[in-house]
Amino acid sequence: MARKPTAKAEFVLFDVTYEDGSQRSNRRVPAEMLGGLDGDKPARDVIEQQDREIAERSGMPPLQIKTLTRSGGGKK
Repeated sequence: MARKPTAKAEFVLFDVTYEDGSQRSNRRVPAEMLGGLDGDKPARDVIEQQDREIAERSGMPPLQIKTLTRSGGGKK
């Protein structure tokens, strides 16, 4: 019997540079959070929330985001 197609979660990947100079690549943000009048601005809020949760679990303070850019995509 054929299966029903399931909804595939779409994400946009971002590269993050923090104030201390460290970098993280391919941070996932749900695609439905982006676009509209705010563009990629909501991505910062989502990633900052992810960072707070990670910092809470690790017991270390969250890092401040310096820059946020979309990941490059595929290799050429």
